[in-house]
Amino acid sequence: METVKILPFSDALAPYFLAINREWIEQYFFLEPFDLAQLQTPRETLINSGGEVLFAEWKGEIVGTVGLKSSGNGQYELIKMGVLPKARGQNIGMLLGQAALDWAKKRGAQKVLLYSNSILVPAIALYRKLGFREIPMEPGTYQRCDVKMEYLL
Repeated sequence: METVKILPFSDALAPYFLAINREWIEQYFFLEPFDLAQLQTPRETLINSGGEVLFAEWKGEIVGTVGLKSSGNGQYELIKMGVLPKARGQNIGMLLGQAALDWAKKRGAQKVLLYSNSILVPAIALYRKLGFREIPMEPGTYQRCDVKMEYLL
């Protein structure tokens, strides 16, 4: 089995954030303006405000990514987690999710939230495996989301 490396954000890797997430978002939904802003300019929209984007390298190729958006007050939002179809089933989503939680914990976070959609059954199962639990969803947050989860650190 090939080793998976989790890499921190770099401008050289930034294009993969858009490419990998575009694949799954367009398969199930459509890219909203806030998606494009985050995916096209992660340094400006996430990194510069205290967030992070992590990348998974497998077999010498970037095949997965996840973002962390700082919400302030010791809270982050897990966003834009995606793994290319050819790399699914390799535990890459779990490794990315755990790396994101570890990153947030090292920065003193008390809570990590995420928003998803109930049609993304494998993703919801992964989040539960990572230790996220469902909490009530407030109206009007994201158009395509009907699930809200949190992880207390």
